[in-house]
Amino acid sequence: MGSFQLSVVHRLPQSYRWLTGFTGIRVEPIPLNGIDEDNNLIGLKLLSHDGHDDWQVMQQLNLSLQEIQVECAVVEWEGEPCLFVSHRDESAAICRLKNMGVAIAEKLSARYPF
Repeated sequence: MGSFQLSVVHRLPQSYRWLTGFTGIRVEPIPLNGIDEDNNLIGLKLLSHDGHDDWQVMQQLNLSLQEIQVECAVVEWEGEPCLFVSHRDESAAICRLKNMGVAIAEKLSARYPF
């Protein structure tokens, strides 16, 4: 549990899907006009660790989600390990990760009065 409390993940900005014939192994971005609810994935990238520990931490997060029966996989994306989860399981996954001590970096847009 100690390594979770130092972990920060960020949701990747695009939606993804499993590459045909490579479910659980390779993903590809989904074009905005081609979103398929049954094959729509979100990606989580680790921000707080460097180097070889990234894979180990992501595998631990993967196992934590599998404990609550959230299907997910750690896949290399743009040279880094990322955790991919079905879009419909996003809320459960984020809740579980937060309960395990993982910080979730979220994009905020705020308006400031001038």
